[in-house]
Amino acid sequence: MLDLVDSLNEIILKIIHYIMLFAPFGVFALMADLVVGFGGETAIFGALGMYILTLVLALGVLVFLFYPGLLVLFTRISLRRFFKGVAPAQLLAFLTSSSAAALPVTMEQVVDELGVSPDTASFVLPVGVTINMDGTSCYQTVAVFFIAQVLGLEFSLSQILAIVLMTTVSSIGTPAIPGGSIVILMMVLGSVGIPAEWLALILGVDRPLDMMRTVVNVTGDTVVASLVDEGEKNGCRWVEWIFKVLLVDSRRWFSN
Repeated sequence: MLDLVDSLNEIILKIIHYIMLFAPFGVFALMADLVVGFGGETAIFGALGMYILTLVLALGVLVFLFYPGLLVLFTRISLRRFFKGVAPAQLLAFLTSSSAAALPVTMEQVVDELGVSPDTASFVLPVGVTINMDGTSCYQTVAVFFIAQVLGLEFSLSQILAIVLMTTVSSIGTPAIPGGSIVILMMVLGSVGIPAEWLALILGVDRPLDMMRTVVNVTGDTVVASLVDEGEKNGCRWVEWIFKVLLVDSRRWFSN
């Protein structure tokens, strides 16, 4: 039985290998069809450039504003030490587009450079690789709205909130492999009534964006590990701080 399963696994991997070899030609053909469908107008490439810029800015906000803010508020790790410590993991994540492939390096850097306990790292980081996909969730949301705008679709506020929630939840099940979010995005597009073939509009530029959102995912994993470890070491310090700000300090503000 084990030999049979191993053989089937080899067959599936070989099939995927052939698919990946032909994928660039397929993406080129799909994008060519889209350009012809738009009457040969090159304006679609300008819109695609805005999509790339928007996604890069959104991912940059996560890495350079949101995550550092959490570190400053809830840990004693300096930002310089943090970014220096996680840089090797970020580089490997960027090159492989797989947070799972970068996991061993991520665990090593978090323990050796950031001082996170091995027990916390060995629990939090593997779980984070599976469910903590902030960069993927951001990418899916931006991609859905971009394709919807190209098609001239408009969403109400309730639909926008539903899409954001849907992309957040669906990103939890995204495989930690290169291009794994494409499959999930196809299901998200279908759920909002957008044909899956419109995904070809962004496939041509997806590889570098996949590399960047993987960096965001790995960075998020390291930040969460640092937060959990800080909580383990300092007990309820966060709760006490929040209690002090909300109750003690607020009374002084209102009295003044």
